[in-house]
Amino acid sequence: MRLISTTHDVTTVNKGRKDRKTNMEIKKPYAVVQYIKLMKDRDRADQYLSYYSVLKKTVKLSKKLVLYLLNCVLFNALFAYSTLNTK
Repeated sequence: MRLISTTHDVTTVNKGRKDRKTNMEIKKPYAVVQYIKLMKDRDRADQYLSYYSVLKKTVKLSKKLVLYLLNCVLFNALFAYSTLNTK
């Protein structure tokens, strides 16, 4: 597999898992590992926003955009509050 990245080199990282058939360690490119690590929270935010979306009842595009941004702001505020107040 070939990847194009301007910030990562071509190093591979062992993930500590082995292939079931060959019993060899599975290696992933470092760029893929970083992408998965950074996109995990973004995908989770999209998942949570899909559960409680206010966009289903609107018709106009401008209204959808404003409500989507409001939805994102509210989710980020809730996430920051819950992260800072868990002890």
